Amino acid sequence: MYWQEEDNHNSRGSLTEVIDVLFNIDCKQLPVDHAFALSNSILQQLPWMQNDSRCGIHQIHVAASQNGWERPQAGSGQMLCLSKRTKLTLRIAAEQLPQAGALVGSTLDVDGHKLSIGRYKTRPLSNLGTVFSRYVVSSRDETEDQFLQRCAQALAKMDIRVRKALSGMPHDIHTPQQIIATRSLMLADLSPEESLHLQQQGLGEQRFLGCGIFMPHKGIDAVKKVQDDDKK
Repeated sequence: MYWQEEDNHNSRGSLTEVIDVLFNIDCKQLPVDHAFALSNSILQQLPWMQNDSRCGIHQIHVAASQNGWERPQAGSGQMLCLSKRTKLTLRIAAEQLPQAGALVGSTLDVDGHKLSIGRYKTRPLSNLGTVFSRYVVSSRDETEDQFLQRCAQALAKMDIRVRKALSGMPHDIHTPQQIIATRSLMLADLSPEESLHLQQQGLGEQRFLGCGIFMPHKGIDAVKKVQDDDKK
């Protein structure tokens, strides 16, 4: 965990040219570890995404708990039960919206499960100072501290200063070629420019498997308090 007290970083907001596109979907269930199959199906329909480093594909998530159900680890063989409110979300450049809209009306085959795509809405990126990525590619043999140190170095090359950071439990993503180790990462006290830049560019590899895609988060202080209390 990184933790530095607040400093006075004065910044102004800026507009972003990258957006999230949220599609309505009709699909009863998907494997928990669906990232590769989903990516493969979407990139067959939208191959141009592979030519733009700003593009990414969010993994599909449902509520963290459903009658006591917690999202299991990948490779468990368990399924996600999707509701009508569940969305498929793509991160693209705003000018690519007409091309992405071509998905509407199509049906994807995601590991043998039919996923029909309906209307979409757009969501601009946020310049909030706290952002979160569920999956950032890590090395299987690195410790949490080593992971944070490596991320801090990568962010420094993007002119993003790490002030407060928390990483989460490891999570594996399975592909036919390899098992990709990841960790979640939360960053706080970013300037508006840093926040937008990170969301636009992402961090690390495997963006089409949902890795390195950052979203705004309510805050890090409450999470740190819980961790501190656990140590008492």
